[in-house]
Amino acid sequence: MVTANVVRVSVLNENGTPVTVLSGALGAGKTTTLNHLLSNPGDRRIAVLVNDMGALNVDAELVEKQGDGVTELSNGCICCDLRDDLEVAVSRLARTGEFDQLVVESSGISAPTPVARLFTAGPASAPYRLDTLATVVDASEFRTTLADDDIVTTEDIRRERPGQAETEGEVRPLSDLLVTQAEYADVLLLNKCDRVGDEQIAETEALLTALNPDATQHRTTHGAIEPGEILDTGLFSPGALRESTHREQALDHAASTDGRDRQHVHDPASVYGVTSFAFESRKPLHPGRFAAVLRSLPASVIRSKGLVWVAGRDDLALRYSGTGSVRRVVGREPWVGAMSERRQESQRRMRPDLPWDDEVGDRRTELVFIGREMDTDCLRQKLVACELDERPTDTDGENPFPTEEGEEWLV
Repeated sequence: MVTANVVRVSVLNENGTPVTVLSGALGAGKTTTLNHLLSNPGDRRIAVLVNDMGALNVDAELVEKQGDGVTELSNGCICCDLRDDLEVAVSRLARTGEFDQLVVESSGISAPTPVARLFTAGPASAPYRLDTLATVVDASEFRTTLADDDIVTTEDIRRERPGQAETEGEVRPLSDLLVTQAEYADVLLLNKCDRVGDEQIAETEALLTALNPDATQHRTTHGAIEPGEILDTGLFSPGALRESTHREQALDHAASTDGRDRQHVHDPASVYGVTSFAFESRKPLHPGRFAAVLRSLPASVIRSKGLVWVAGRDDLALRYSGTGSVRRVVGREPWVGAMSERRQESQRRMRPDLPWDDEVGDRRTELVFIGREMDTDCLRQKLVACELDERPTDTDGENPFPTEEGEEWLV
């Protein structure tokens, strides 16, 4: 088990029923893990909200009563089929019977954040307390999948498991899905460890640590996990749902690995070839040069992300995210430094931790690159070459970057 230094925090309704959101790609072992929880609840009364009751395959000897999409078990646990909108389903389940733990299965195409937000805001959150985001990772396939360009769609999910697709027509790279599920987890369950050797498991653990240094990791086989490791742990923090929180964690983790500045850092996991490199700048980046850097990132870069200030886009903060060969830049929000003085003062009062420079305001670049055997010196040189000493009024050549909030450029 890999244990991070964490602070246990309860949020919102401290007396609400604790909720664990269980994520993981198809085939990782979510259903097997759920079956293990239901078969070994101890003195807990667990309610499980699943996408497909048929796939759960609960031991028939445990089934005591069935009806209206709800299966009651003789050990006090409840299984509920997700037939309706999720918000409707959790409200319906709350009226079904008494239970002291709720586990919600996130679909095979879903990031945990949309499900998690249901329990931190809105009317359905009242009886509950979001407690743990847990993700099941396939130890035998995770690293390989990150290097693939496979696309997962709602149609793929529907063919393999009806009812699991949450958004019509949703399309996303499978590697991007796996990384998102890992990065937002409080607990990572490295499943199917019986199928791979210790070295491959250790390498995958090192990569997961680089992706999410604050998560607790457990090795599992056939989804067998002590329920207390993912139920009522108190690990969830409201800030965990913010993208900026994960960016800062990645930057801080890179900086803490060897005590040097955050410009050029190696992770201790480098014993397995996994390195982490952070780049920060208060200068605008030349759009053409930076676009060329993104297009030419080597295959050794597995994950890259961050906040970007590009010349010619001085009013708009850009969010960059890359997994494998899939990379995109999205117009995020206006820089506070581009607002009127009155709004700047207001924003800085509301956000006292906002990084601020008297000359450029909050404009900045904060990038993290995670990979195996990366040439970080070469990458750093290319990024430094993108820096401009002045903010030009006009940049010659290409500038493919978004010009407004929500606009996306697929690199």
